Amino acid sequence: MAWNEPGGGDKDPWGNRGDQGPPDLDEAIRKLQSQLSGIFGGGKGKKSGGSGGGGISGNMLALVGVVLVAIYGFMGVYQVDQQERGVVFRFGAVQDTLKGPGLHWNPPLIDEVEVTNVTQVQSHSHQALMLTRDENIVDVSLTVQWVVDDAIAYLVNVNNPKNSLTHATESALRHVVGNSTMNQTITDGREAIAAEVQERLQEYLSSYGTGIFIRKVNIDRSAPPSQVQAAFNDVQKAKEDQQRFINQATAYLEQIVPEARGRAQRQIEEATAYRDQVIARAEGEAQRFEKLLAEYSEAKEVTRDRLYIDALQSVFSNSSKVMVDVQGGNNLMYLPLDQLNRRPSAGGSVQIDESMMDSAVERILREVNSARNGNGRIRGN
Repeated sequence: MAWNEPGGGDKDPWGNRGDQGPPDLDEAIRKLQSQLSGIFGGGKGKKSGGSGGGGISGNMLALVGVVLVAIYGFMGVYQVDQQERGVVFRFGAVQDTLKGPGLHWNPPLIDEVEVTNVTQVQSHSHQALMLTRDENIVDVSLTVQWVVDDAIAYLVNVNNPKNSLTHATESALRHVVGNSTMNQTITDGREAIAAEVQERLQEYLSSYGTGIFIRKVNIDRSAPPSQVQAAFNDVQKAKEDQQRFINQATAYLEQIVPEARGRAQRQIEEATAYRDQVIARAEGEAQRFEKLLAEYSEAKEVTRDRLYIDALQSVFSNSSKVMVDVQGGNNLMYLPLDQLNRRPSAGGSVQIDESMMDSAVERILREVNSARNGNGRIRGN
């Protein structure tokens, strides 16, 4: 039954009977203290004290103190994982000793512990447009893999280590790409550029004292800007054509130069052989003339006639025409021996059968006999 219902005896929870005014706050506090004292065993002390006052007993204060101490001690317990290290700040000043893996306790409000993962490999991506040494613009994107090498330096020396990493990466990348050509940046020089960026970036971070160690720098993409990609492709195609033409010219050079050297060597050898031949022939002619001079000195007329006959034989043996001169006439007979001895041409051939040869021989004999009867002469040309 509620205190304010009919038949409730006009009782309220504040102990006011028959009085509908507001409850007495001091009286309510005293009753609450009395009830708490009864719960924690403070009633006996009150009776033994002979005082009816509402003060808190010593046992209650001790219990509250124990609870507060337990809560304080529990608040100072923390755990550090195997991959982590704890940095202790005592009244704001960093301590040199790191907290290793396991359970630890530090007094709250005195020490503050910040736990940092020192084994997790973290990644930082960066992309930017930059100018190369040959004044070309390239779009380079890279990924930096890093870990915390020194937890104290990472938390104390730099206000924002990740922000410092971003700026240092930008600086190192622009420095390296600015000293490289575009061809090196986008082709086979990417690995060398990544290694140089990693080395320079580590120098920057070490000089800043960030406590960051760079594991690896990977060049993800290096290409000209998308706005000039078509023009760049045309340039690359032209360079490929240029290299192809150079290779073809080199192959032709390697082919034609040995042939030319071979022909030159052959001509030199032919000239040397011709020289030796001419010299040998000249020496032979000189020796022959000396021997002929000795014979001429012994028989001049015989030697002179013999030389004359040899000369005529040499001349007439090389002649392909025979002219028959009949004395007392104005006509010369021509024997076409050169046509009979002519070689077949490319478009056809001259066929001489046995009957044609016999008729030609008979004609020659007939003309020769008539020339002899008429005191004629046969001339060769």
